[in-house]
Amino acid sequence: MTEKSSKMILITGATRGCGRAMAERFIEAGHVVIGCARSASSVQQMQELFNLPHRFDVVDVADDAQVQSWARSVLDSGMVPDLLINNAAIINRCAPLWDVSPDEFQRVVNVNLVGPVNVIRHFVPAMIERGRGAIVNFSSGWGRSTAPDVAPYCATKYAIEGLSQALAQELPTGMISVALNPGIINTELLRSCWDKGANNFPSPDRWSRVAAPFILNISPRDNGRPISVPM
Repeated sequence: MTEKSSKMILITGATRGCGRAMAERFIEAGHVVIGCARSASSVQQMQELFNLPHRFDVVDVADDAQVQSWARSVLDSGMVPDLLINNAAIINRCAPLWDVSPDEFQRVVNVNLVGPVNVIRHFVPAMIERGRGAIVNFSSGWGRSTAPDVAPYCATKYAIEGLSQALAQELPTGMISVALNPGIINTELLRSCWDKGANNFPSPDRWSRVAAPFILNISPRDNGRPISVPM
């Protein structure tokens, strides 16, 4: 992919943190953004800030029926993503694994792993039919290493790494699937588990000024590779 032509870019978790910062950078660069998030008020704010052809919808990516309905509406309007970014994620309350409740563990799995699969299930066939496109699944440093008290999050991000590599083997030649480690960014997610250290890292806005062009330049030679934003 290159920055030379306008792209149709789909971003989950597009209303805050890295998702919102990416949306802003891509729109500034002349690309069309299709975004979703769970918060109706946040989605409304994005819709008011960015008019058509950009589109933002209330969607819980963990709910397959919601993703299916969203995808049908988006694709029927002729908006087939050139770049699909599975960014939406949550993290568990910091605690040893045995203290994480079944419900909390399942929520992390549903958003961080089931969610990207739901989005892939309902959008990627249209990308395959058109014969081009890239799927960027956000991983983490904690998808390639581990830390105490965030085992559920680590587990889902390790899974994203394997899922992305397997998907890369299934896609037609010329299409792309990568797991992307965005690096350490001062987001609400990071502050929830590491408040004292978060301020030592770049804000989503600063990060996105490097990350957005980097993501746009992902190419077929990267297919299946674990890659990282160079900060």
